[in-house]
Amino acid sequence: MHTKPAIQIAGLTKSYGEQSVLRGVDLTVARGSIHALLGSNGAGKTTTIRILSTLLTADGGTAQIDGHDVATSPAEVRGAISLTGQFAAVDEILTGRENLILVAQLRRLADPGQIADDLLARFDLTDAAGKRVAAYSGGMRRRLDIAMSLIGEPPVLFLDEPTTGLDPQSRIEVWKTIKELAGRGMTILLTTQYLDEAEQLADRISILHEGSIIADGTLAELKALFPPAEVTYVEKQPSLEDIFLAIIGHTSPSTIRPTATTTTTTTAQKA
Repeated sequence: MHTKPAIQIAGLTKSYGEQSVLRGVDLTVARGSIHALLGSNGAGKTTTIRILSTLLTADGGTAQIDGHDVATSPAEVRGAISLTGQFAAVDEILTGRENLILVAQLRRLADPGQIADDLLARFDLTDAAGKRVAAYSGGMRRRLDIAMSLIGEPPVLFLDEPTTGLDPQSRIEVWKTIKELAGRGMTILLTTQYLDEAEQLADRISILHEGSIIADGTLAELKALFPPAEVTYVEKQPSLEDIFLAIIGHTSPSTIRPTATTTTTTTAQKA
């Protein structure tokens, strides 16, 4: 039974010419957890993922995945991970089932057809198995992409902004899939710039800003960095996303009626 963290990063640095992208990143991800790496565009999220997945070499620092050093044991690291990038890496000419079979064959696994059928059922894609991926919705493509990432059952999954470009309904579908994977014991490192995504999914959140981790903790721990809220009551109108989901039947209109919310005029305490 493993006791070490699934991912351990210490002092990771990376520069492109004069531009310093990572400035000593330290990060620990517990096994079987969803850990969100939160940051704005250009914060260094994708660079971190590319280094961890052996697609890019760090300038300094160390990183270990499932006990394997990224720099000295890249083959072992690649065998322990899977990566789903910002855009679904699926072949639109092939059917969903053919995409899955192809990956299973490339991994030289026994019975690729059965593996494909099991994943199609698991990700609720059986009815679309014989359709070309070009006809899939954004959410279906993303679910297929994640299913392809699970072939070979890697213990660690990197999701680099998995809901970029998806509509609200598709985002919810992907969130459900991610929660189910974590429930099965998989370790997931999720990069996102969406605050609600991190809040909905993550067991722990790290905030990456200008190449450094400036805050790390559970949602409750991060909230504790702020002083108690000064309570005032304001009428909260439903957002357009709330209205959209209610209209298409994914939430009840009664759940989005105006409600009282609390606000605060105080500022965050320094961590």
